[in-house]
Amino acid sequence: MKPKKIPGIPLQKEGGFHDTESQKYYNDAVLAAEKFSILKERFFSVNQWQQFSGENTSDFKLFDSNRKPLDRSPEIGDFIRINIPGPGEAEAKGYDWVEIVNIFHQVADEFESFLVTCSPSKIPGNDQNDHVAHFYSDKATSTFLISRNGKELTAAIYGRNESPNYNAAFVDKLRNMMVGLGGMVGISKIQWKALSDGLLDFE
Repeated sequence: MKPKKIPGIPLQKEGGFHDTESQKYYNDAVLAAEKFSILKERFFSVNQWQQFSGENTSDFKLFDSNRKPLDRSPEIGDFIRINIPGPGEAEAKGYDWVEIVNIFHQVADEFESFLVTCSPSKIPGNDQNDHVAHFYSDKATSTFLISRNGKELTAAIYGRNESPNYNAAFVDKLRNMMVGLGGMVGISKIQWKALSDGLLDFE
């Protein structure tokens, strides 16, 4: 299977990848538009993502470049702190960090989409450590997307160029190798599927 090529999503060049998608179809276009408004609110509420994906899933928190917690919609240059189930980066006190490197909005006729692309990063506000605080290298990206195409809604996460991060302390190299390889064979996709399904669960 080849990775999908979608406008705004980085091309796959090396390492692992995944396309994790969930869809919901409505018989009424007006209802679909109303649900998409709710989906947009959920999508840009990063701090609440775990509430939608359920217990025992990753927790996401939004921060600025000085590691100040944020309670607003994400912007390019913001950071997301991820607390995945299981052991985390020792240097990052158990967390993984990504930086928001792109936000893309597309609209045409009955189609509209939003995407947010993140890349593994160092800990924001920490000038003493240049290590990437994530189990993937800084070449990897995760792109979160929502769209409405007429009566169909989609929530998706697309991983590209996923390779373990070896730019870390020795104990973290071992952890990153295990978690990174596990993610590339599908373990992390279970987490992403819980999020994409949860964002569309309006019941």
